[in-house]
Amino acid sequence: DHVYKLHKALYGLKQAPRTWYDTLSTYLLKNKFVRGVIDNTLFVLRDKGHILLVQIYVDDIIFGSTDPSLCRKFSKIMTEEYEMSMMGELTFFLGLQVKQTKDGIFISQEKYVNDLLTKYNFHGTREMKTPMSAPVSLDSDIDGPSVDHTTYRGMIGSLMYATTSRPDIMFATCLF
Repeated sequence: DHVYKLHKALYGLKQAPRTWYDTLSTYLLKNKFVRGVIDNTLFVLRDKGHILLVQIYVDDIIFGSTDPSLCRKFSKIMTEEYEMSMMGELTFFLGLQVKQTKDGIFISQEKYVNDLLTKYNFHGTREMKTPMSAPVSLDSDIDGPSVDHTTYRGMIGSLMYATTSRPDIMFATCLF
């Protein structure tokens, strides 16, 4: 016969990510960060000609700087303020493999795509150099086996996620 009001969101509840974002963004803005204009989850700090970028995704934070001392300073203040752990140099994030070398930063989705091929049993299929030429006409296969709609939607959603950086593949995926 009682109703309780939570004063803070608990990890795992629906509103926990929003509450965490609000808490973290307020903290960053108080510490001279500027919220990104296009992406509200990107925060930028400019300091003595250097820049520190902080990207938030639900309960993950990635950050980088033109000055390694800014990264160390940010890491220190965050671990002092919040209970968090440092995972080290970024190598994998949201399906993207990240390789950092002296020549630059290289991003790949090879592991994500291979996992999709395995999940949907497409490893034995034939490869194509071009995903699909533009003037293709598709017809219904009435006599073919019926398709599980849940699997199909999962497959298309996964393809769309994988192709956000590849407009040529995105066209073929969205055409269906």
